[in-house]
Amino acid sequence: MSGTLYGIGLGPGDPDLMTLKAHRLISAAKVVAYPAPDTGDSFARSIAAGAISSSAIEIPIVIPMRVARFPAQSVYDEAADAIGAHLDAGTDVAVLCEGDPFFYGSFMYLFGRLAERHKAEIVPGVTSMTACAAMAARPLCARNEILTVVPATVDEALLRDRLQASGAAVIMKVGRHLARVRKVIEDLNLTSRAIYVAHASLPQQTVVPLIDAPETAPYFSMILIGGTDPYVKT
Repeated sequence: MSGTLYGIGLGPGDPDLMTLKAHRLISAAKVVAYPAPDTGDSFARSIAAGAISSSAIEIPIVIPMRVARFPAQSVYDEAADAIGAHLDAGTDVAVLCEGDPFFYGSFMYLFGRLAERHKAEIVPGVTSMTACAAMAARPLCARNEILTVVPATVDEALLRDRLQASGAAVIMKVGRHLARVRKVIEDLNLTSRAIYVAHASLPQQTVVPLIDAPETAPYFSMILIGGTDPYVKT
């Protein structure tokens, strides 16, 4: 009998923001897999560290942190093979995912390779987007306002188009794209509504108006542009 593949959302970083279900499943897991950089510690593992059993088999999914493209598909192919071997043996596998597994989560690439052959269960987590809004104490949108979520990695024309058409927006994965994104926001006269958040929920978090944001940004940062509902005071 095949084991169950669990895609477990860990939330934005603060272990206290993990769900009770996530903590229970991780604590019981005999095999735990998680994304890891080729240098340094795994952020996902650090969030769940207090719940991982000392006897658990760990499968780091090493993803090179490079600006240039790399053969990412082979990384997920190899990870799926390693995880699949445990599932085939009847052992459940908990795959850790920062934020939510199906909201820009790397778990979806493993799900696509394994879910047809194995039972899979997704445990949602607090998204970085909602965590940033909470840490900023800034409502994103209300009533009939439309929220647009845009990765900072898209080209400038598309970013400009989406922000112009939106009442409220979240720009994710800011990192090295901060200067370019900031200029677009300034050109559209949205700076007064824009909040910069980095490392939300962690001790080193930064929450400031975009105009006061630093010149460089970490990968785990985003910009929130709140809606304009007159009944929501911000």
